[in-house]
Amino acid sequence: MKTYDVHEKQRVALSSVVAAIFLTTVKFVVGISTNSLGILSEAAHSGLDLLAAGMTYVAVRIADRPPDDEHHYGHGKLESISAFFETLLLIITCGWIIYEAIDRFFNRAHHVEVTVWSFLVMAISIVIDIGRSRALYKTAKKYHSQALEADALHFSSDVWSSFTVIVGLVFVSLGFPEFDAFAAIIVAVLILFVSYRMGQRTIDVLMDRVPKEKFRAIEEAIRSVPGVEEVRNIRVRSSGSHVFVDTVVAIRRTLPFQYAHDIMDKIEKKVLAIEPLADVIVHAEPYVSNDETLVDKIRMIVVDHHLAPPHNLEVHESDGKYHVDFDIEYKNSYTFVDAHAFTSKIEEKIKEELPSVEKVTIHIENVEGNEHTLTNVTNAEDSLAKRICELVLTHDDILSCRNVTILQGGEKYHVSFDCSLRRTKTIEEVHSIISNIERTLYKNIPQISRITIHAEPE
Repeated sequence: MKTYDVHEKQRVALSSVVAAIFLTTVKFVVGISTNSLGILSEAAHSGLDLLAAGMTYVAVRIADRPPDDEHHYGHGKLESISAFFETLLLIITCGWIIYEAIDRFFNRAHHVEVTVWSFLVMAISIVIDIGRSRALYKTAKKYHSQALEADALHFSSDVWSSFTVIVGLVFVSLGFPEFDAFAAIIVAVLILFVSYRMGQRTIDVLMDRVPKEKFRAIEEAIRSVPGVEEVRNIRVRSSGSHVFVDTVVAIRRTLPFQYAHDIMDKIEKKVLAIEPLADVIVHAEPYVSNDETLVDKIRMIVVDHHLAPPHNLEVHESDGKYHVDFDIEYKNSYTFVDAHAFTSKIEEKIKEELPSVEKVTIHIENVEGNEHTLTNVTNAEDSLAKRICELVLTHDDILSCRNVTILQGGEKYHVSFDCSLRRTKTIEEVHSIISNIERTLYKNIPQISRITIHAEPE
């Protein structure tokens, strides 16, 4: 991501002010001394350049202020307002130049004294305008600044208008003084053309119009993120150097929240790769995919009722119909009557949305998994640990028992350990073996209240 240097923008804008002061002064002095309307029109043009550059400098300083309580999107629009006023000033300048040129061309005889200073001041103007327009454009592109870009466009047009004045002076020196006024009109037309382009861009930004190319690039970037099923809405608006992107995407509803969050993070990074100064907000909505299983649909029905996902969920098919069994946990704040009524609603919802389900059996449980303070007594209960391993190894399918941990809470124990099985076993077989081990331990060691077994392949 590009570093954002506010002072660099301000330095470039200030240098434009200094250049405009110099050129306005020199052009005005030479224009008066030579009586050249072309040069005087350029002096007036440079005078408005000075005013515009001053407005740009102020706008850049204010526009980079951070958001506050009254300007939640920052102050970046001030750059567009500054560019809009620059456009108005240029149009006023064009009106004056064209009026004076027509008046001289048809109504008033005038003498234009062409001197070396006439050509020199316009040549200096061209050199300075080329330098500052390049510097402004480079900084504008780097920081996405419309105010600086408007200035760059403005001053690059000065190069052509200055060149036109030089051509007019050449014709005057050859005995065609009317070409001075003609050159002034051409300058005015050039300024009007630039004003139109700049005004159009400024109004587009103030009206939050988004270039199609930028919108398509952002849309394609979002669609390219794995896990995005649909892009349902995108809104893009510019404010000074910053771009604000709001998007609504559809993500599979069966994904865990953390995975969905990772997808949204990737969307943000993709947009920032296109617009480094973007402020991105991603809203995700659930997406029902065509490949959801019956188990997925049942889980989501339970979750939609603001409960934890069901566990021990089993689906059995009989004569083309399904029988569903699962467990649901309720908080202790629920009474038995409330839990039963809520469970009945879930059963009805499942049958309503899934007509192929004929019977639903739900086992009600209270929420477990709360944090308890337990004491690690593994070292003190060495004999109990050995007894656990002995009972585990009575099962022929178990190859080893290790890493036994015993936690005590009151008179009860929570036991966990690792055991190895042959790698040829299926998951179903491993589950059956583990269940048998649990039954053996609960039967022979009544003090055990919870068992956690980690099975590993040999």
